[in-house]
Amino acid sequence: MYEVVLHLFNEDPVLADMEKLPDPTHVSIMITNPRRRDGKALNYVTDGAQAFVFPWSRISFIEVMGGEEAEKEVEEFFRE
Repeated sequence: MYEVVLHLFNEDPVLADMEKLPDPTHVSIMITNPRRRDGKALNYVTDGAQAFVFPWSRISFIEVMGGEEAEKEVEEFFRE
């Protein structure tokens, strides 16, 4: 599961989860658990909806956030 930030044209960014990253040949993406970046619910999402499909024509770009695994891979160097 990937946590992503969707940057939609003429909308505020949306934080969501994606099962897998989209292939370049896809014409749309599917997300789950959409929310504002502060964690609050989106006002245009219907209660009970579980998955959402956005066409690429609505998306400016997608940021893929690092998870716990990515944090473990990063080595930090510091002086004492």
